[in-house]
Parts: sequence; C-alpha cells; structure tokens
Amino acid sequence: MTVVWQSVDRTAQQPTIRHMPSTTDRNRTLRLARRRQGVRSRELAEQGIHRQVLSRLVAAGELERVARGLYRTPESPLTEHHGLAVASTAVPNGVICLLSALRFHGIGTQLPSQVWIAIDRRARRPALKYPPLRVVRFTGTALSEGVGLHRLEGRTVRVYGIAKTLADCFKYRHKIGLDVALEALREAWRTRRFTMDELDRFAGICRVRRVMRPYLEAMTG
Repeated sequence: MTVVWQSVDRTAQQPTIRHMPSTTDRNRTLRLARRRQGVRSRELAEQGIHRQVLSRLVAAGELERVARGLYRTPESPLTEHHGLAVASTAVPNGVICLLSALRFHGIGTQLPSQVWIAIDRRARRPALKYPPLRVVRFTGTALSEGVGLHRLEGRTVRVYGIAKTLADCFKYRHKIGLDVALEALREAWRTRRFTMDELDRFAGICRVRRVMRPYLEAMTG
C-alpha cells in the first residue's frame, strides 16, 4: 500500500484576525474622554473597546495622554486646579500639601510651579511627566490626619485642611521658607479660617507647638 502525504497550508485555514476600530467604538471613546475627568484605559477595556482604538486616536491627535492610563481630548474643559486633579488621579494615596494646599485654599501669595504632594515614607516615588511633582514624605498621623476630600474635574482630590497645612508649613519651614509660613498664618488668622483649638491639635501632631508659640503669642497678644 502506498501512502501519499499531502502538505496542508495551515495559514490558509487560519485567517488573520485584525482588530479594526469601529466608528461606534471611536465615538464612544471620544465621548468618554470629553468628560472633565477624562477616560482611563481600564474603563475602555471594561466596556469592550480594544486598546487599538485608543492608540489610533492618540496617534491622530484626537486624544492626549495626561497621565499613565488617563486620556482626554485636547479641547476638554480645564479648571485652575487641573494639575491637582491629574496628580491625585496618578497618586491616589497622596495628599495635596504645603504650597499647593495653600494655593487651593486661597491663602498667601505663592504660585507653585509644582504640585506639592505628601506620600507615605515607604511608598514608591511616583513617576509622572505632568504635572511636575514636589514629593514630601509624611508618616503616621502626620499623613493621615486633617485630610479633606474635594471634587475637582469629576475626581476626588485629597487636600490637607487649613489648620493642618499651617502646621505643616512650620514643620517644613526650611523647605518653603519661614516668611511663607508666617504670611499664611497671619492671613488665615485675619480671615478667621481656623480656630486655635484646631491649630493646636495639628501643631501637636506635627510637633511644632514650641516653634509656633512665639509667633502665635505675637499675633494674638
């Protein structure tokens, strides 16, 4: 018996599957990206939109990457706190602090070019191209206490309250300047933005009661 071997073209039997973005997926992606909070690649994946749709829209200039996994349309509406919103999305466990917190609360004259953000002492330093970050490492109650939650551009942003921020400014006076801490303290007191009980509590947490005492006595005496 003669056995005849026949070659099989397996390529012909298995056609290549190409993921071609549909007009519907493109429009859905752009609609989501036009929101104040933009759109995350994870959110698109959960809705069954292939990553190639995202890549093509970025290449065409219809979307821009503002942080890792976060995209928006170039014409998306921005607020004055856009940098804080982006930083908080990229560093969800961080807290806006010091000069950025003062700016957020409208205290003092500082216009920081970086977003000041506090993270745990053991946390990995975030890698973020925009916005530029000034990372400060806190620990224990100095990190966890005095945090306020705010909605900015549809995102939850963690910012230290005024009394906590003032105590932080004195603790880190060598980083930001004593004149900046004093300016903030005087303005916040003049406009009644905190109580002495609040400030005393956070001064204790930050261990700056003795440092702040002479300035408080001069201000209130």
